[in-house]
Amino acid sequence: MGIESHPFVRRVARAKLAYTADAGQFIRRAQAAFEFADLAVARLDRYSTLIRKCFSEDALDYLDRFRQAVEAEHDGSPESELLWLTLVCSLRTVSEAGTAPWQYVLPGRRKTRPPAPPVALRKTVEMVAADIRWMARRATPLANVQADDARECATIPSGWATLVLTSPPYANNYDYADATRLEMTFLGEISGWGDLQDNVRKHLVRACSQHVPPGSVDLEFVLASPEIEAIRSEIATVCSQLSELRLERGGKKTYNNMVACYFLDMARVWRSLRRCCQSPSEVCFVIGDSAPYGVYVPVIDWLGRLALAAGFERWEFMKLRDRNTKWKNRKHRVPLCEGQLWVRG
Repeated sequence: MGIESHPFVRRVARAKLAYTADAGQFIRRAQAAFEFADLAVARLDRYSTLIRKCFSEDALDYLDRFRQAVEAEHDGSPESELLWLTLVCSLRTVSEAGTAPWQYVLPGRRKTRPPAPPVALRKTVEMVAADIRWMARRATPLANVQADDARECATIPSGWATLVLTSPPYANNYDYADATRLEMTFLGEISGWGDLQDNVRKHLVRACSQHVPPGSVDLEFVLASPEIEAIRSEIATVCSQLSELRLERGGKKTYNNMVACYFLDMARVWRSLRRCCQSPSEVCFVIGDSAPYGVYVPVIDWLGRLALAAGFERWEFMKLRDRNTKWKNRKHRVPLCEGQLWVRG
């Protein structure tokens, strides 16, 4: 059982868990979509400036016709969801803008020769069909993804889990809402960057300064929250440093608010997980530390202590790799790491 609060990511996850899909039927649906797209008439007036900057007119023309085909084929079946995923997975491949999986869109950076949409889409169809066949021999179709907030885990029964595996947001100012802006805008789920706040960000753990702009939170009130009592004195010191530094920096990013709200949210995650987990149980977070404005935040230690405060018994960290060791284009030189935080109890 999985939970995901980001609506677009949740649909992607559900599609990728379609182990019971029939590869042959999926290929037939894809072929029908290609045939539909060959005859359809594109409707390009629906697309925003961002989308027009990211695709050539010819590429956008075909992508719109294929989008219409995907919508015509959609009936809620696993095969139709995988056809939707095929379109989604191909957008960045055929875009002329500088993009990569789970990175922000950079219309100012241009690719020299992106593949034509029909070529990229057919290659993706082949990949998805191969994955279906591979998974059919190995996977038991028991996994499902619920619409839920990890700070509450409202869809998970108390005492249900014996093992939790996740990689939560890092406290490194990565905006998971903005990372899906290209796809969501193309599909018409949002009209632009401004829609991300209400459609996506409000559902997410606050790990980015975009979540907590100036005046949006009362920092002293957040730091006084009982959920973070175990780390209050230390986090208050870090947030105070960040409050001073932001006034000296050009961007004036609210890392002070972000750090406070991030650990309050994660403290609530630990409390909800303690309710959901049996005794004994294990929790593994793939996590890393951070240093906004060069101020070191001991994420691993603080998360471990918050887990103990929530009722777990012990924690340990297994480092997998060093981070921030290639200094070019880095904003600070504080050594960081990433690894597995194991919590038991």
